[in-house]
Amino acid sequence: MPPLRPALIAAALIVGTATPVQAATAPEITVENGRTQPVFSYADAIREHVYVESTVDSDADGRLDRVRVDIIRPKESGPGLRVPVIIDESPYYDNSGRGNEGERKVYDDAGNVVKFPLFYDNYFVPRGYGVLNVDMLGTTKSDGCPDVGGKADVLGGKAVIDWLNGRAKAYRADGSPAVADWTTGKSAMIGKSYDGTLANAVAATGVRGLETIVPISAISSWYKYQRSNGVIYNYDYASWLANYIDTDPEPKCQAVRDRMDAEDGDDTGDHNAFWAERDYINGLLGDVSKVRASVFVAHTVNDLNVKPDNFSEWWEALAKRGVPRKIWLGQTAHVDPFDFEGRRGLWVDTLHRWFDHWLHGVRNDIMREPRADVEVAPAQWITERDWPAPRGHKLTLRPAADGSLRLLPGKKATASFTDVRMTESDMVSDVGTAKPGRIAYTTGELPLDLRLSGTPVADLRVKLDKPTANLTALLVDFGDDTRVDWRRGGGITTLTEEDCWGDSTAGDDACYRKVVTNTVNRPVEIVARGWIDVQNRLSLSRSAPLPVGTYGSVKWETLPQDYIFKKGHRIGLVIAGTDSNYSNETGTGANVTVDLSKSSIAFPVVLGTPLESVPQDRARFIGPREVTLPEPEREFSFF
Repeated sequence: MPPLRPALIAAALIVGTATPVQAATAPEITVENGRTQPVFSYADAIREHVYVESTVDSDADGRLDRVRVDIIRPKESGPGLRVPVIIDESPYYDNSGRGNEGERKVYDDAGNVVKFPLFYDNYFVPRGYGVLNVDMLGTTKSDGCPDVGGKADVLGGKAVIDWLNGRAKAYRADGSPAVADWTTGKSAMIGKSYDGTLANAVAATGVRGLETIVPISAISSWYKYQRSNGVIYNYDYASWLANYIDTDPEPKCQAVRDRMDAEDGDDTGDHNAFWAERDYINGLLGDVSKVRASVFVAHTVNDLNVKPDNFSEWWEALAKRGVPRKIWLGQTAHVDPFDFEGRRGLWVDTLHRWFDHWLHGVRNDIMREPRADVEVAPAQWITERDWPAPRGHKLTLRPAADGSLRLLPGKKATASFTDVRMTESDMVSDVGTAKPGRIAYTTGELPLDLRLSGTPVADLRVKLDKPTANLTALLVDFGDDTRVDWRRGGGITTLTEEDCWGDSTAGDDACYRKVVTNTVNRPVEIVARGWIDVQNRLSLSRSAPLPVGTYGSVKWETLPQDYIFKKGHRIGLVIAGTDSNYSNETGTGANVTVDLSKSSIAFPVVLGTPLESVPQDRARFIGPREVTLPEPEREFSFF
């Protein structure tokens, strides 16, 4: 080997003694323009799973149930960089899937999730959040048996919040302890339908560390999900749903399902301890007085699956407690705001700022904005200081013997019908003609637009020739208009074109198909509907038959709405027996006599018509002869 030249020796010494290049600085939580920024690698994120020990043994196998928790979090998170978490707890990860496209979890050989359903992980992990997909007890890879809103459902999710805050134990697949030393303990729960219901339920326990929830199309009272004032929507529903979401062999949880069938009170329709356990406003496991979390409600007024009284009564109770809150209210059916036409980007940004504010403590303007976003026409939205619209006035309309619906009571008169099963199409067809199963009344043409915002109240004075009857009250809009066709596809059509929300990997892309709102031109729309079993007029928990041949007051709230009756349209009130569209009950066959002069429908109105100018026609309005309203699918939950 030839000797090294002096110049080369000098160069070698310079290279060898040069100051080393500093390693790249690890990313930190970064906030710009009131929003956390995507500075963490989604591809390099930690993906792991643990089993949190709950406080219940729902399958009675002698050991406490463990909740499977799938985690994705920034690689840098740990004792030196603690991050908050966003939780979607669900019973649907291995059956119907999540979202409009029915996404399920996909696992790698180590049992970790490589595809997390929905966009929450793709979008929020790069911005400094952990995202947890939790298998509800009794479903997917968790222990136990589902009890449909009861103790197992509620306390399983609560245990996860407790573990994040050092109050519960968790284990890895090999049995070693798992400690959540990578999180601040601050958490949010979000989800649609059953997932959002779990968020309501866990918040109602008052668990510390749950800072905010985003319940979407969520249940606040399982009684209201399956009952309306004693009228039963579906029989033995809880056991049916429990069996659907539990993919284990049926014998494992049959005893739990049998117990639910025995306790649900389907023989009377009364509220009892079974339903009190599953009430998150004023229930046995939790109630609104315990809620520590802020609440961002999203629902739709035409959701006839999780009917909108589930959001309205929860919202009202939260308001009375002064809980920080926000609401989006659409006109489709059981649809996530991610799939509201033209609103996807705004929804993601609003969620982003909401979570940043409540979990990262970012000072932004989210709590200074109008509290309510309301859809008032297909894909047309307004903002309000609150909901219902703060400017509302009560409008009371009364039926009269000539078929009119008027402001002042008419002369003393009665009208009768028989409690039989009828479709809503039959109820609203040919309203100016007598039908044995219903009575109907209409105003004249409205001189101005009139907006209903809130919950109508039906107040009838009736007598029966049998101890009870099911009653239906429909508030109807008569007049040609283009409306959201929520009966078809829930009100949306899914396109082939996609847009993307967050970072992707080969196994988990952040792209989802766009949607458009379905619309239809019809001469009639049922605006609000409500049902009651007359024997539950005094109490939901105690039946009291109306003495045969004696008049009694029957007063109840319909489902809430936000709807504009257009100028030139007519408002109608239809009173009937059993609504076959939404109840599996048979009609009682009772003859129902209504004292018209002491009966009314009242509802809050804004935007327009002076109350003294609601018109009435001298000539009876006949209405559309044969109305065909496509029956919406009998949805039982899910997406």
